[in-house]
Amino acid sequence: MKAEDAKKGILAGVRVLDFGRYIAGPYCAALLGDLGAEVIRIEKRDGSEDRFVQPIVPEAGAGEGGEGAMFLQMNRNKRGLTLDPMTETGRAIVKRLVATADVVVANLPPSTLTAMGLDYESLVAAKPDIILTTVSAFGHGGPYSERTGFDGVAQSMVGAAYLTGTPDEPVKSYAPWVDFGTASLTAFGTMAALMERAKTGRGQIVEGGLLSTALAYFNFHLIEQELRQTNRIAIGNRSPYAGPADIVRTKDGWILVQAIGAPLFKRWARLMGEDHWLTDPRFKDDLARGDNGALLSERTSQWAATRTTAEALAELEKARIPAGAVNTPQEALDDPHIKAMGYLQPMPFPGLPGAAPIMETPVRLSENPGTLRTRAPLLGEHTDEILTSLGYSPAEIEGFRAEGVV
Repeated sequence: MKAEDAKKGILAGVRVLDFGRYIAGPYCAALLGDLGAEVIRIEKRDGSEDRFVQPIVPEAGAGEGGEGAMFLQMNRNKRGLTLDPMTETGRAIVKRLVATADVVVANLPPSTLTAMGLDYESLVAAKPDIILTTVSAFGHGGPYSERTGFDGVAQSMVGAAYLTGTPDEPVKSYAPWVDFGTASLTAFGTMAALMERAKTGRGQIVEGGLLSTALAYFNFHLIEQELRQTNRIAIGNRSPYAGPADIVRTKDGWILVQAIGAPLFKRWARLMGEDHWLTDPRFKDDLARGDNGALLSERTSQWAATRTTAEALAELEKARIPAGAVNTPQEALDDPHIKAMGYLQPMPFPGLPGAAPIMETPVRLSENPGTLRTRAPLLGEHTDEILTSLGYSPAEIEGFRAEGVV
């Protein structure tokens, strides 16, 4: 890699075509873009559905309004191209575009990939060493392969929602951890495929799946079930594996306290000023403390109820017991540590009253850090520029537009 490319990012010189939607595909491409790859987002002529989820930009005409918070995060460091690959002309443009690319990211059903000319065989015909990164809900080869699915479906199917909440009401996580996990894993797989291609000159398919990600993240709970037949049920915020580990109320809010392991339990008992917890056989080890955690949570709740959140956290910190405030979204934005670390980068976008706080690349590299360089694109913002770089003339581009292809 040239020195100037290293300054631009580890993946400088790599071109990624992002046909993704929502989170799993687009965030994978965004992570590659953070590391210097040139990422082109291809979407429908009137805007793909994920552009308008959780809207924060006032409506201001086609391509200039209605964008959502999710879109702004997922599509930083990308250029925007509108294209209809379901037309013969559109597929010809896709073929020419693929010939210039290194990676194609698409979380679309196999039949749709084929119709758009994005199946692996078609891509290899245009670029022999291409890497195809696909994301599906259930993977390929099983009875559910053709089903559609979102993050919450995978959370529910692996048992995560069942063990969250209460026995009367399973609860999925508000944060779409399956989507983000799948995006991160497919970005990891894509980087590995790029490394392999650098050695062998061959591309390959990188396949991620929501269900496989959820199974990976929830796996140790399933191992316990298989081998011990625990048949656990949801117990709210309390941990079944240790204690005290729960969310408890303070004078002015809530905090999470987690004492996992004998050393932390001893510190907690000292903080309570009560050694009898250490000799009670009901709390002899982590599993016993999990089984009898309601008593530990009750004692911790009594302790926290006499203190403000700040006071409780100060004492817990002094005792070296992991704890944190249960922040509202606004409190998270105002958190002094989050601010000091510079995690949330202000990025303007047309029509917004202020800059959007976009989370930086969540892994920091000392020599080649990921960077947030450009905001998410307006609808079709770079269409003419990209098509011109492929060799199309202004007249041809105007013809594509009149034909309804771009």
